[in-house]
Amino acid sequence: MKDNNNSNIKCPIGIFDSGIGGLTVFKEIIYKMPLEDVIYLGDTARVPYGIRSEETIIRYAIENTEFLLNIGIKMVIIACNTVSAIGVKQVAEKADIPVIGVIKPGAFAAVRYSKNKRIGVIGTEATINSGAYYREIKSIAPEAQVYTKACPLFVPLVEEGWIEGDITTLIAQEYLKDLKNIGIDTLVLGCTHYPLLKKTLKKIMGDTVMLIDSAVETAVLAKKVLEIKGLLRTTNPMPKRKFFVTDSPERFRKIGERFLNKPLIYVDKVEIPINYYPFINNKERVIPSL
Repeated sequence: MKDNNNSNIKCPIGIFDSGIGGLTVFKEIIYKMPLEDVIYLGDTARVPYGIRSEETIIRYAIENTEFLLNIGIKMVIIACNTVSAIGVKQVAEKADIPVIGVIKPGAFAAVRYSKNKRIGVIGTEATINSGAYYREIKSIAPEAQVYTKACPLFVPLVEEGWIEGDITTLIAQEYLKDLKNIGIDTLVLGCTHYPLLKKTLKKIMGDTVMLIDSAVETAVLAKKVLEIKGLLRTTNPMPKRKFFVTDSPERFRKIGERFLNKPLIYVDKVEIPINYYPFINNKERVIPSL
């Protein structure tokens, strides 16, 4: 089967995050769409976004988007809950291609799976304080009862590789005890780091609670959008995956390999904003082989 004649179909999917956590979204994207070329940008020099003003977060998001647009992408995926809570509209106004955040897909999935409409959401303090998941879930199902909990220690635990064990279990039990006592039947993992803790979270919450991985739901939605627009690749003998960071490429590589369970072959440090795209063939706007 050949790709259709849409000139954008061979362009890569662009993903950006404030740092490393968005690799869980990257992982699901290449799993759901293995024939797609994918570019990942981690803004590791300016992480965390959650402590910034809304104006600054939006500026960072637009600068990241401009970097990806200059590469020549066909879709922007915002793999950052903070930006998804604050800046999706502004990014969509900047781009003339599909833009997908991680909050809407997770919220829709939570409503779809919940039977008793008692839904829990865990995330970073910035995401929880933004109220984005609460508002999104209530807009879909006004009758839903939404309970939120910030779990700030989960991110450093994941980045240290402590995804199981006594320390992680004790911290998770403390964070989740109220949600468990309330009787939720669905728990949204509202941070892209949290899917790595699924085994521990499932052990604490039990089999009756559905864990909603926003990374999975975002990949499902992205594939549907590309199919509808005739942009989904059906052939690609050598899919390319490239990673760009704004600081500490070696740390990104080390932790990223833990996220993806595979070596990261291409990690390049760039500055944002910038006019430096060394791997671009400007005439054809394609990414050469690694």
